[in-house]
Amino acid sequence: MKRWMMMACLLGMPWVELAAEGFQVNAQSTKQAGMGHVGVALKLGAESMHFNPAGLAFMEDRVDVSAGVSGVFAHAKYTNADYSFQTDNSPSTPLYVYAGFKIYDNLAAGVMINTPYGSSIHWGDNWQGAHLVQDIALKAFNIQPTISWKITDKLSIGAGLMMEFGNIQLNRALIGPGELSYMADFMLTNLSQQLPPQMVDALLPALAPIQQGMAVYDDASAASVTLRGDAGIRFGFNVGAMYDINEHFTVGVSYRSRVTAKVKEGEISLKYANDEHFANLVQQINGLLAQLPEGMGLPTAIGIPPLNEGTFSAELPLPSNLNVGITYRPNRDWTLSGEVQFVGWGAYDALDVHFSPSSLSQYDLHADKKYENSRIYRLGAEYAATKRLDIRLGAYWDESPVKEDYLNPETPSMNKLGITAGCSFRPVDRLSVDLAFSYVTGFGRDGSYTDEYMLMKTIPNLDAAYKTRVFGGHYDAYALMPAIGISYSF
Repeated sequence: MKRWMMMACLLGMPWVELAAEGFQVNAQSTKQAGMGHVGVALKLGAESMHFNPAGLAFMEDRVDVSAGVSGVFAHAKYTNADYSFQTDNSPSTPLYVYAGFKIYDNLAAGVMINTPYGSSIHWGDNWQGAHLVQDIALKAFNIQPTISWKITDKLSIGAGLMMEFGNIQLNRALIGPGELSYMADFMLTNLSQQLPPQMVDALLPALAPIQQGMAVYDDASAASVTLRGDAGIRFGFNVGAMYDINEHFTVGVSYRSRVTAKVKEGEISLKYANDEHFANLVQQINGLLAQLPEGMGLPTAIGIPPLNEGTFSAELPLPSNLNVGITYRPNRDWTLSGEVQFVGWGAYDALDVHFSPSSLSQYDLHADKKYENSRIYRLGAEYAATKRLDIRLGAYWDESPVKEDYLNPETPSMNKLGITAGCSFRPVDRLSVDLAFSYVTGFGRDGSYTDEYMLMKTIPNLDAAYKTRVFGGHYDAYALMPAIGISYSF
């Protein structure tokens, strides 16, 4: 029974979903957010360090700095045949800071800080999918020193060392709404099938108050768990090349490597809807189990393992990104750019979680995820309306890497369309104030997620319906992302 409760808590843990397409934040530059986040074939000064390090060598000034912040206001909705529920999310605020320096005419270096992953989702303690997620919050940061060399007037290369770290918090129901009544129905069915009628009748007076006590939690989570973990610094690399075909066309390619985030000692804490009531209910259940004859396949006692006395460790592959793009400048006022981003989600095949000390190692788990590689298609345009004002428009299509039978409310993953707009105003020479706004809409999707009742799994000859539970329905999602930034060069 303890193993069942633990696995029900952690099987769909959001380390699985935190790197899904919904968490790969398109907020690394306010200027480029207005252009659909294109940039691999653009010369962006210091901001090239993220999009394509090779572009840094084309800096026109000796020093270029920029900084900005976005607000991510995300909303999701779940519906099934007779139920509907919406998230109540707090906004997240990914940020970036870039500083680039021209060393020689053909050599530049710099350093950047940004948040390539970061989001939050809050469903609430007592919704129907609380056994999968109540709320999660993720923050991931990247520090990247970079160097860029212009080999010729047309060709440049660049490389950066990515140092990524972050933290996550997850709350989910250990025993979700209605699960105790499900157990009560199972126990009664099991007793009726295996015991003589007169013995069942003798046990009914003890079973009735237990059923009533379990029914209290038909619309509430009896017990919940909080998982917190810090990922230490992990290293990767960001490399790229850029080439001017002529004065009108530029091509670029960049590659950001996969990084494996590792939580070595995550914290675990427990909470109950009603401590005293739940303790008394467990005592009643154990009293009933003690009266049953051996060999029925039921546990001799139930209880919550002391998870808060232990820690957990886990690993998560943050995917590689290959970007290929082209920029066209028909005249001095217009810039048009398009690119394709290949995201290596296929590296995320499964999640393994290990518990310490050794007395908790029996709860170690392996959860298949089977992510697939995906692509993002981006288009952007910039128009120099005046000497001091630039206007931008863009769009992108972001494919989901999650299969329908692995769709989880931790991140209700679906294909997404982003529409973007922005502008830059230069009140004085060398100073730019940047604004952008993105509207991202998901294309509603049906899907399901299956986890196991571990207690039922240990009992032979049971119908499959008792061993697993499937949480499915229809998901919709959208997000609003305003952004503001400032840049200065000298």
